[in-house]
Amino acid sequence: MRYRGIKKGRFISRTNRFAAEVELEGEAVACHVKNTGRCRELLLPGAQVFLEESGNAARKTRYDLVAVYKDEILVNVDSQAPNAAAEEWMRAGAPGGELPGIRRLRREVVWGNSRFDLFAETEEGPLFVEVKGVTLEKNGTALFPDAPTLRGVKHVEEMTRWVKEGGMGLLLFVIQMRPVLGFAPNMETHPEFGEALARAKEAGVRILAMDCQVLPDSLNIGAPVPVHLPIFSFHRNVHPAKQNPTGIK
Repeated sequence: MRYRGIKKGRFISRTNRFAAEVELEGEAVACHVKNTGRCRELLLPGAQVFLEESGNAARKTRYDLVAVYKDEILVNVDSQAPNAAAEEWMRAGAPGGELPGIRRLRREVVWGNSRFDLFAETEEGPLFVEVKGVTLEKNGTALFPDAPTLRGVKHVEEMTRWVKEGGMGLLLFVIQMRPVLGFAPNMETHPEFGEALARAKEAGVRILAMDCQVLPDSLNIGAPVPVHLPIFSFHRNVHPAKQNPTGIK
C-alpha cells in the first residue's frame, strides 16, 4: 500500500490520543496520529517522522503521522495500514504464508459476535483472517499488544470457536517494521491475550507473523518470522469438524 504527499518532520509532543505536534519545515504543525496505541517508545521528542498530506481542506489537521524512526528502523504506525496490506498480500496469493488457494476474498465479515477483518473462500474451505498490526519491539522481538486489549482477546476466542466448529482460521500479525528476530504475545502487558493465543493454537488456529518492508511512502508485507508462544496446560476439548460451518453473514 502507498501514501501520497509524504513530508519529513521532527516529533515534538503528543497532545492527545489522536493528535501530535510536529516540526515541519521549521514550523510547529498539528497532525492526526493514525494510531490510538501508546507508542511511548516510538513517539519521542526529536524523533524523525513522516507525514501524509490529507488533501482534505475541511479537516482541522492537514497531515497524518504515518511512520517514525526508532534508531535506524523505520516503523509504520498507521493502524489502518496492516489491513490494507494484508488484503493486497492475500490477493497476490499470500507469498510466504503457504495458504490454500484463494478463490474469493471479502472484508469485514460477521460470524458469531465478531466481525473478522477478512473472509476467504479457498480450495480447502472457508477461512477467516483476523489482522493485528504490531509496532512494539523489544530486544529484537516484536510484541503484541502494547496495551491491554479485551477486544483482541474476544477476537481470538471467537476465532478459536470458529475453528472448533470446523472452519479454518488465521491470526495474522503484521509487524510494521523490519528486521525482527521473532514475534511473541506481550505477557507483561496482557497475559490473558497470550493465554488466549496459546488456546487458539492448540485448537488449530494458525498463527502467522509477517514482517514488512517499510518506506516513508509505503508498507508491504514481507517474510514470516518465528512465533514464540507461552506454554500452558490445557484440557483439549475440540468439537468434531463440520463440513459447512454456518453463521456467516
